[in-house]
Amino acid sequence: MKKQITLTVNGVKRELFVSSNELLLNVLREHLELTGAKYGCGIGECGSCTVLLDGEPVLACLTLAMAVDGSDVVTIEGISGSDGSLHPVQESFLNHGAVQCGFCTPGMILTGKALLDENPQPTEEEIREYIRGNLCRCTGYTQIVKALKVSSVKGKA
Repeated sequence: MKKQITLTVNGVKRELFVSSNELLLNVLREHLELTGAKYGCGIGECGSCTVLLDGEPVLACLTLAMAVDGSDVVTIEGISGSDGSLHPVQESFLNHGAVQCGFCTPGMILTGKALLDENPQPTEEEIREYIRGNLCRCTGYTQIVKALKVSSVKGKA
């Protein structure tokens, strides 16, 4: 049996019918065709499915869609400017070579954005601690940390 939920996704109010066991990740990818959040491990270990839920990073592969009824969800597709310009954290990732295979990138960027929204000038140690739940298999951590550090110095989160 399906239940109607209402979500604001990337600034757009959406009414959806979802099953009681349907995951937020599947709703985003299959119902709304927002494929930036990736299915990686399915057990909350890799962070590739990270989205912002009411401003906080959450793992969409572990979050039931029904549990977020009435919430605000931001995906990687929702942080760019209305004119298509990249978010400053996205720009910093590109400028500092923090994008390799790209699988972890959406989750890393959203987690980094959440950190910088919370703490505009974190130390390198604080950055590493905050992104610890996001795995990069290409070992791009040095560039990712640098990109987030530069974003914080510029104050452009």
